[in-house]
Amino acid sequence: MELACFDDLLTAARGQPQPQRLLFVFAQAGLPADATPEEIARFEAGHGGQLEPVMCTDKTPDSIASFADLVEEAKQFDQPWSLVFVSSLSGRDGVAPTSEAAEAPLQQIVESIKTGHPLHCIAFDAEGWPIHFD
Repeated sequence: MELACFDDLLTAARGQPQPQRLLFVFAQAGLPADATPEEIARFEAGHGGQLEPVMCTDKTPDSIASFADLVEEAKQFDQPWSLVFVSSLSGRDGVAPTSEAAEAPLQQIVESIKTGHPLHCIAFDAEGWPIHFD
Protein backbone atom coordinates (compact mmCIF):
# COMPACT_ATOMS: atom_id res chain seq x y z
CA MET A 1 0.00 0.00 0.00
CA GLU A 2 1.34 3.42 -0.98
CA LEU A 3 0.99 6.02 1.75
CA ALA A 4 0.36 9.55 0.51
CA CYS A 5 0.40 11.05 4.02
CA PHE A 6 0.51 10.18 7.72
CA ASP A 7 -3.26 9.95 7.98
CA ASP A 8 -3.18 7.12 5.39
CA LEU A 9 -0.97 5.23 7.85
CA LEU A 10 -3.57 5.71 10.59
CA THR A 11 -6.29 4.38 8.29
CA ALA A 12 -4.18 1.35 7.35
CA ALA A 13 -3.30 0.62 10.99
CA ARG A 14 -6.94 0.80 12.03
CA GLY A 15 -7.86 -1.62 9.24
CA GLN A 16 -5.47 -4.40 10.26
CA PRO A 17 -6.96 -7.74 11.35
CA GLN A 18 -5.20 -7.48 14.74
CA PRO A 19 -5.03 -4.31 16.86
CA GLN A 20 -1.83 -2.32 16.45
CA ARG A 21 0.42 -0.20 18.64
CA LEU A 22 2.25 2.53 16.75
CA LEU A 23 5.81 3.40 17.73
CA PHE A 24 7.01 6.98 17.19
CA VAL A 25 10.56 8.31 17.33
CA PHE A 26 10.89 12.03 16.70
CA ALA A 27 14.27 13.17 15.36
CA GLN A 28 16.02 16.44 14.61
CA ALA A 29 18.46 16.92 11.75
CA GLY A 30 21.77 18.49 12.65
CA LEU A 31 25.51 18.47 12.19
CA PRO A 32 28.21 16.97 14.37
CA ALA A 33 30.46 19.43 16.21
CA ASP A 34 33.38 18.43 13.96
CA ALA A 35 31.54 19.00 10.66
CA THR A 36 33.72 20.06 7.77
CA PRO A 37 33.00 23.24 5.79
CA GLU A 38 31.76 21.05 2.92
CA GLU A 39 29.37 19.20 5.24
CA ILE A 40 28.10 22.49 6.63
CA ALA A 41 27.49 23.91 3.15
CA ARG A 42 25.70 20.73 2.07
CA PHE A 43 23.53 20.74 5.20
CA GLU A 44 22.63 24.41 4.74
CA ALA A 45 21.58 23.53 1.18
CA GLY A 46 19.15 20.96 2.59
CA HIS A 47 21.28 17.81 2.19
CA GLY A 48 23.29 15.61 4.50
CA GLY A 49 23.67 15.99 8.23
CA GLN A 50 22.75 13.45 10.86
CA LEU A 51 19.57 12.58 12.68
CA GLU A 52 19.38 12.66 16.45
CA PRO A 53 16.38 11.11 18.21
CA VAL A 54 14.86 13.65 20.61
CA MET A 55 11.77 11.86 21.97
CA CYS A 56 9.71 8.72 21.50
CA THR A 57 6.30 7.38 22.40
CA ASP A 58 3.82 4.66 21.55
CA LYS A 59 0.10 4.92 20.91
CA THR A 60 -2.80 2.93 19.58
CA PRO A 61 -4.11 4.15 16.22
CA ASP A 62 -7.47 5.00 17.79
CA SER A 63 -5.81 7.36 20.29
CA ILE A 64 -4.64 9.63 17.44
CA ALA A 65 -7.26 11.40 15.37
CA SER A 66 -4.81 12.88 12.85
CA PHE A 67 -1.25 14.02 12.24
CA ALA A 68 -2.22 17.48 13.45
CA ASP A 69 -3.20 15.96 16.82
CA LEU A 70 0.15 14.16 17.07
CA VAL A 71 1.99 17.41 16.32
CA GLU A 72 -0.01 19.27 18.98
CA GLU A 73 0.78 16.62 21.56
CA ALA A 74 4.48 16.69 20.64
CA LYS A 75 4.56 20.47 21.21
CA GLN A 76 3.92 19.85 24.92
CA PHE A 77 7.46 18.46 25.22
CA ASP A 78 9.09 21.59 23.77
CA GLN A 79 11.56 19.55 21.69
CA PRO A 80 12.25 20.67 18.12
CA TRP A 81 11.98 17.87 15.57
CA SER A 82 12.02 17.63 11.80
CA LEU A 83 11.09 13.96 11.17
CA VAL A 84 9.07 11.30 12.90
CA PHE A 85 9.83 7.63 12.33
CA VAL A 86 6.88 5.29 12.72
CA SER A 87 6.69 1.55 13.10
CA SER A 88 4.07 -0.78 14.53
CA LEU A 89 3.56 -3.83 16.68
CA SER A 90 0.72 -6.16 15.90
CA GLY A 91 -1.48 -7.57 18.64
CA ARG A 92 -2.70 -11.10 19.13
CA ASP A 93 -6.10 -12.59 19.76
CA GLY A 94 -7.74 -9.19 19.40
CA VAL A 95 -5.56 -7.51 22.03
CA ALA A 96 -3.18 -4.66 21.18
CA PRO A 97 0.39 -4.82 22.50
CA THR A 98 0.99 -2.88 25.73
CA SER A 99 3.25 0.13 26.19
CA GLU A 100 5.57 -2.15 28.13
CA ALA A 101 5.83 -4.46 25.11
CA ALA A 102 6.73 -1.42 22.98
CA GLU A 103 9.69 -0.29 25.12
CA ALA A 104 12.36 -2.59 23.66
CA PRO A 105 11.31 -2.10 20.01
CA LEU A 106 11.24 1.68 20.55
CA GLN A 107 14.79 1.59 21.91
CA GLN A 108 15.89 -0.51 18.93
CA ILE A 109 14.47 2.12 16.59
CA VAL A 110 16.21 4.92 18.53
CA GLU A 111 19.54 3.11 18.27
CA SER A 112 19.04 2.33 14.58
CA ILE A 113 18.40 6.03 13.85
CA LYS A 114 21.58 6.97 15.69
CA THR A 115 23.54 4.61 13.44
CA GLY A 116 21.87 6.00 10.31
CA HIS A 117 19.90 2.85 9.47
CA PRO A 118 16.32 3.16 10.78
CA LEU A 119 14.78 -0.28 11.24
CA HIS A 120 11.41 -1.11 9.72
CA CYS A 121 10.13 2.46 9.83
CA ILE A 122 8.32 4.94 7.70
CA ALA A 123 9.54 8.51 8.08
CA PHE A 124 7.33 11.57 7.84
CA ASP A 125 8.31 15.23 7.77
CA ALA A 126 6.83 17.84 10.12
CA GLU A 127 3.90 18.31 7.73
CA GLY A 128 2.96 14.61 7.67
CA TRP A 129 4.37 13.78 4.23
CA PRO A 130 6.37 10.55 3.76
CA ILE A 131 10.11 10.91 3.35
CA HIS A 132 12.07 8.66 1.01
CA PHE A 133 15.77 8.29 1.75
CA ASP A 134 18.30 7.75 -1.02
